[in-house]
Amino acid sequence: MRQRILDLCETNNMTINGLALEAGLTQSTLNSIINTGSKNPTLATVSKICTGLEISVREFFDDDLFENIEQEI
Repeated sequence: MRQRILDLCETNNMTINGLALEAGLTQSTLNSIINTGSKNPTLATVSKICTGLEISVREFFDDDLFENIEQEI
């Protein structure tokens, strides 16, 4: 998840702080996902991230990074 957020921020020329503002999340919430690799953000948090990036949740998870996610759980 961390890498997907970073990739999408780069694609959208957006900083993590900018994403936090657009998503209505605290910077500490995003930092916990990005810096400490929190692997269990809630669906509500993912949805807010998607809103901030102006994409759907489906678009967020439509990436090869999530191809073998069952193996990581």
